[in-house]
Amino acid sequence: MQIGPYALPNNLFVAPMAGVTDRPFRQLCRQFGAGYAVSEMVTSRPDLWASLKTSRRANHDGEPGPIAVQIAGTEAQMMADATRYNIDRGAQIIDINMGCPAKKVCNKWAGSALMQDEPLALQIISAVVEAALPHGVPVTLKMRTGWCDAEKNALSLARAAERVGVQMVTVHGRTREQGYKGMAEYDTVAAVKAALTIPVVANGDIDSPEKARDVLKFTGADAVMVGRAAQGSPWIFREIAHFLATGTHLAPPLVAEVRRALLEHLQDHYGLYGEYTGVRSARKHIGWYVRTLPGGDDFREHMNTLETAAQQLAAVAAYLDGLADRMERLPLRREACLELETTP
Repeated sequence: MQIGPYALPNNLFVAPMAGVTDRPFRQLCRQFGAGYAVSEMVTSRPDLWASLKTSRRANHDGEPGPIAVQIAGTEAQMMADATRYNIDRGAQIIDINMGCPAKKVCNKWAGSALMQDEPLALQIISAVVEAALPHGVPVTLKMRTGWCDAEKNALSLARAAERVGVQMVTVHGRTREQGYKGMAEYDTVAAVKAALTIPVVANGDIDSPEKARDVLKFTGADAVMVGRAAQGSPWIFREIAHFLATGTHLAPPLVAEVRRALLEHLQDHYGLYGEYTGVRSARKHIGWYVRTLPGGDDFREHMNTLETAAQQLAAVAAYLDGLADRMERLPLRREACLELETTP
């Protein structure tokens, strides 16, 4: 798998998710087998570039390359300036966000709202490509199937994006209207793949090794991008990789391995956010790790009462030590592989 000059180790990608895929999480997913990860969405507004929130989202200290930064905005010149700004700070790939369904983003005519205005979307894409070209930095695009079922225009926008120089397109198999409800559809992804010569990535509901296999086969996509299924289960990437290579399932991770990974994740998380913010923002990550484990619900409630990093670390270690006394490995995940059918 290749993006511009960058050869990727595999075709399993981490989806950019605001408030989730910060540097510690991206690095963890890479350690567990993801071949590529994109930053959280970074604003194109120059008045916010120096903000603490943006500086954290743009933090790539110690992260393996290629460094991919996703930018969002609604003005072509501002997006071009943001492209140059992030390249100057180490970005090796620029990803354009035309897929975010959040109201606060779409109300500013950014994210997936841009799919309603193809001329503006293409103006932005062209400006970003032009800004990145002198630096030899590839530009990629992430989008949805369209704004709503009546306006599915991913195919036409993807074709236009390829013509102006975009080097990879990712399609989430839902409309903006759907948000994250219902099920992703892959007919649109397959149509985009059939029409383009650049790599196409399938995104949406990739939640098991079987699902990854079936989506790759059905769409012909070059890669799959995993989002919510990686929350609390970063080892899903190595599970998918093993299944695609062998057709067999990898054993669930050892509890001792999960203990080590989670504690290291928390330490890195506190290092990025500081103790006060880090303890509070770590609660959701801890909750994702334990949500399907014995006593997980009670432990999550207990976690919300702890106020210091030391307390969190001690509680997590004790919980997982107790779990290790009862089982060597995590319990098997219940996986359901949805049958893929072409819509008439």
